Amino acid sequence: MQTATPVARKATRPRADALRNRERIVTAAREMFVEFGPDVPLDEIARRAGVGNATVYRNFPDRDSLVREVVCSVMDRTAEAAEAALAATGDAFEALERFVHTAADERISALCPMVQSTFDTNHPDLEAARERIEQLTEEIMDRAKAAGQLRSDVGVGDVMLIASQLSRPPAGTGCDLADRYVHRHLQLFLDGLRAPARSVLPGTAMTMEDLRQA
Repeated sequence: MQTATPVARKATRPRADALRNRERIVTAAREMFVEFGPDVPLDEIARRAGVGNATVYRNFPDRDSLVREVVCSVMDRTAEAAEAALAATGDAFEALERFVHTAADERISALCPMVQSTFDTNHPDLEAARERIEQLTEEIMDRAKAAGQLRSDVGVGDVMLIASQLSRPPAGTGCDLADRYVHRHLQLFLDGLRAPARSVLPGTAMTMEDLRQA
């Protein structure tokens, strides 16, 4: 009796509509977290995304997993904007500018603190997104310094902290005035980073380790 040849099982991939639903949920969550803060009901997020409650819970079983996905996606898009600017022109300072302005538009300063509310701030996805954005920023700054574009007495932590402070306000505050002037003030900050430096900065450059311990 001839033995039937086993049929290889094909790896299943998410359907296109399932991926679109997930993207709609993440986009709606990002918007509503910024507008109302991290406690916005998941049912309201589902309504804005145009999907059923069950679809939200099928993709994100709890609030922590949704917050984590939103923050990771925002950090990834910000890093991609800087990478694209660097690849397009080779100008490291322009890539730094693109990074800072995109971070403001993506509301990183409002969304990243939400991770502190989760039970696992060291989740592998968060760690990977953070490492990518920190390494990319450091690489861009090193290249800008080597090209004589960026003053030598600033560190990655300086840029991350000041960009966050000058960026849009915390989630749920709805400050239209800050929204109106954020890019103007960020550009003033960026112009102050250009070499040659016009003054001597007090203290020492802030590293990412300094920022994490602050």
